[in-house]
Amino acid sequence: MLKDRLRTSAILISIIALLLYMDANHSLSGAEGLWLLPLLLFFTLGTAHDLVGLLAGSGRAVARREALLGTLIVSLSAGLPLVWALTGNSYPVNCPVGRLGWIVMGGVAAIFIVLISEMRRYGRAAAEKDAIQRIGAGSFISLYVGMPMALLVALRSLGEGNWGLAALLTMITVTKSADAGAYFAGKTMGKRKLMPRLSPGKTWEGLLGGVVMATIVAYLCLRFLFPWIAGPDAPPPGEASVGWLIRPLWGALVLGPILTLAGLMGDLAESLVKRDAGAKDSGTLLPGLGGVWDVTDSLIAAAMPAFLCFAA
Repeated sequence: MLKDRLRTSAILISIIALLLYMDANHSLSGAEGLWLLPLLLFFTLGTAHDLVGLLAGSGRAVARREALLGTLIVSLSAGLPLVWALTGNSYPVNCPVGRLGWIVMGGVAAIFIVLISEMRRYGRAAAEKDAIQRIGAGSFISLYVGMPMALLVALRSLGEGNWGLAALLTMITVTKSADAGAYFAGKTMGKRKLMPRLSPGKTWEGLLGGVVMATIVAYLCLRFLFPWIAGPDAPPPGEASVGWLIRPLWGALVLGPILTLAGLMGDLAESLVKRDAGAKDSGTLLPGLGGVWDVTDSLIAAAMPAFLCFAA
């Protein structure tokens, strides 16, 4: 078990590090983030695959193909503005859709893909009574997984050059450090249960430990990691670089607690589904680590507040 965990972790870290290096140093101007597309596809489709498996394994009706296709369309929709850069043009500033509007378009498209599929399937005796259940499951998976993943693409596209990459890495590092801080604080000091019926291992002491850890890591990321990746003089979008080194403290005091709470909601959401489905792990795609959703649960919930924080 430990050997599988170490092997899987080593492979994942190596691939992620390589793609991050390529994205930071060899991205096409205006189309930053394309090197991270394989990671987006793996974690997006892997998470959707886990959700489909949990629902199907617990006897719920779900259309696997439509759910995966809808999730893919929504997650990739945020990258459509990058197509203009690939053709040598700039994305039109007066476009009524805007950049985030494509995510809404993708969400609508995903829902109607599920609906059209059920229209074609309807009339077969085995499919009639479960149509509503399949529509609900397919739409939920497409939007729950696809929209936050699309926001991660949008987060990478913020600013110029590697500013968005610094924001993306900061968000991931802070969210995951909150998980680690909550785990160790809960193990050593945890006494008062946070939500015992849903997740018996989580405690209020662990939550506090997660907030403290995430805030410290957020400060270190904003103070050192962010300037290192984005450049020492890189300002947030639309702002001058004055005071760049005095903002990390206030940024950390906002970012740390917000991402900790968001990540907790994501973790509890997964626990809710797994308990209702009678499953221990979300899947088996990552030997030794469990399912892909076990990795992305907190990131999915943290994507929107992180984007809003960095956009602000």
